[in-house]
Amino acid sequence: MMTYIAHFTAKHRVVEIEQHSIFIWRQESGEVDKELLANKIIRESSIHFFRLASGDNYVIEQNDISICVRKALPFSG
Repeated sequence: MMTYIAHFTAKHRVVEIEQHSIFIWRQESGEVDKELLANKIIRESSIHFFRLASGDNYVIEQNDISICVRKALPFSG
């Protein structure tokens, strides 16, 4: 297993704030599948971020969030 780090931005369809963050995960070595990574980021980070940011104003659904993975690299930190 290797550890990787990704820089990403997340946008919600309605909530007018963007999440700019990093995400660290472990996977078997090899190519990073950015689509699978984006789904993992949504489930484990962004959905919670937007729920916190919006309070009770909106129902936050996974399919309302888009992820742009800027860069992903092996991480040894």
